[in-house]
Amino acid sequence: MHTFLTAHATHPDAHMALALVAAQIDAQRAALTDTAGADAAAFPLGLVYITDHYAAHAESLLAELRQRWPWVSWAGGVGIGVAVSGVEYFDEPALVLMLADLPPGSFELYSGERPLVRSDAHAALVHGDGHTPDMGELVAELAQRTTSGYLFGGLMASRGRSVQFCAPAAASGSAALGGVYEGGLSGVAFTRDVELLSRVTQGCEPIGPVRHVDEARDHIVAVLDGKSALSCLLNDLDIDLDDPRQAVPRLRATLVGLTGAQDDVFTRGSQFGGDTWVRHLIGLDPMHHAVAVAGRVEPGMQLTFCTRSVDAARRDLVRICAEIREELSPAPDEDGADPVAALDAPPPARRIAGAVYVSCSGRGGPHFGGASAELQLVRHALGDVPLVGFFAGGEIARHHLYGYTAVLTVFVHA
Repeated sequence: MHTFLTAHATHPDAHMALALVAAQIDAQRAALTDTAGADAAAFPLGLVYITDHYAAHAESLLAELRQRWPWVSWAGGVGIGVAVSGVEYFDEPALVLMLADLPPGSFELYSGERPLVRSDAHAALVHGDGHTPDMGELVAELAQRTTSGYLFGGLMASRGRSVQFCAPAAASGSAALGGVYEGGLSGVAFTRDVELLSRVTQGCEPIGPVRHVDEARDHIVAVLDGKSALSCLLNDLDIDLDDPRQAVPRLRATLVGLTGAQDDVFTRGSQFGGDTWVRHLIGLDPMHHAVAVAGRVEPGMQLTFCTRSVDAARRDLVRICAEIREELSPAPDEDGADPVAALDAPPPARRIAGAVYVSCSGRGGPHFGGASAELQLVRHALGDVPLVGFFAGGEIARHHLYGYTAVLTVFVHA
């Protein structure tokens, strides 16, 4: 049975925060040893996330982590915010940490200097640098290196250094092959011995119909449903460019949902599903009656103009938590069953050992209406399970790079 430990702290001094976290972790390990006779030196994998207030101290923090727990392999990075079960730290110095007691040989770290090559890698946690060119292609290529094609994670978000941690256990003698990185991808690959469940939750809702892309080139969309893309946009938003005072605020709030030709746009009703990825609307071309999108668009894709919505984000977060609970402990299929009410049902039979939650840096409590509101909703849905995460500059799930979403991944007890 997997055991996960978590701790968190905020302090103006990065190493004082780490000392506070270490005290919490060591107390939990000691309690396990006293009550269950567990090996205190188990927990071979550690995940550590810091807010960008500590980014300048990344190397010294990693050195201290390796000194305190030399048998642990470390992965993680920096976010505008970081999270643990029910708590978010935004725009303040903070550090969150998780230790995971996983079976020997069930995971492997990878980075630019330590590529993922093992053939039994089933899925992977990914940390990336959004400043790296062709990030979407790198994510897709990495997904192909796993047997399931499933990735989960996100891009580091920082007002300073976009650092990633990727360091094999110091006790393994591999110190030269790990450390603090900027650029590219790094993370942890898992074999099938580590059971994972993962879902993507969207934060936008459509403001127009699903349209077929007839003509597009790179970032420019020219024709939708046989009409000019610009005329479709103006019609869906019910605006006129001759009235800029009305049109400009609506355009600034408009995003674009893109879906593959054969993929489902909606998961239920008008709620975007995991096959839709959202991109910014970055420009208009009145001369050619076209629109520009912050992402490559190809003919045959499906396109939906949309906008951010707190209500849609809350509903969809409840949905994915209910789906995970249902998959852990399937209930009889009842017509008209209320997924929200299902969250108050007894805990599922198969238990969650731990979880990683990666959310858009534009979400979190400030978006959901209160301090730590997003993580409190997750805790209510899943219970007080060990969870860590960060607020990202782009979210990764499967082989896609998302925006305005969150990715919830749970580790299931063996």
